[in-house]
Amino acid sequence: MVCLCEGEKGDGSGKRTSIDPVFINKLMATLRPAWVRFEGSNVVRPQPCGGRGDLIKKMPAELKLCLSRGGDTTLMVWADCDDNCADGDTLKAAFWDEATAQGITKEQFDQVVFIFAKGRLENWIEFLQTESTDESKEGPRVKNTRDVADAAKKLARLCAAGQQVAGMPLSLQWSCKNWRTLVERMK
Repeated sequence: MVCLCEGEKGDGSGKRTSIDPVFINKLMATLRPAWVRFEGSNVVRPQPCGGRGDLIKKMPAELKLCLSRGGDTTLMVWADCDDNCADGDTLKAAFWDEATAQGITKEQFDQVVFIFAKGRLENWIEFLQTESTDESKEGPRVKNTRDVADAAKKLARLCAAGQQVAGMPLSLQWSCKNWRTLVERMK
């Protein structure tokens, strides 16, 4: 499973890196999708790609690589739907525009799982910790990776149980729907 996300890879300098890889790894390890063989630590490969524009440009090439590997290699794209983006469908359309420009077909594009947080992933973490968040503003920065991992595990439990949660942020609902579509396709 390849998971493209915004942010920078850590370089050991102490510079703040993206929390996305921690969240993604813990979520996938807890969900344990049936089509993924969990042998070793490289089952899920989060790949920070810089800013959202960089991520949009890199996605088609990564999709081509996943498709060339065959089997059940899954490409997930994690991005923030910031204030200049109305919703997940709007951001997905930007990915589609770039994908078609790079020769990706609709059938290929539809195999990508898009996970888009409104504002930042921190809004989801805030919701998972407190059962409340305001997606019209960015959630508070999370510095403790334990908090990130705990929130991801809680989300995995909710997903696995198919639970509807009152007050769940719209972007999280949108993203969960995309995940359920993948799960159904893999049955």
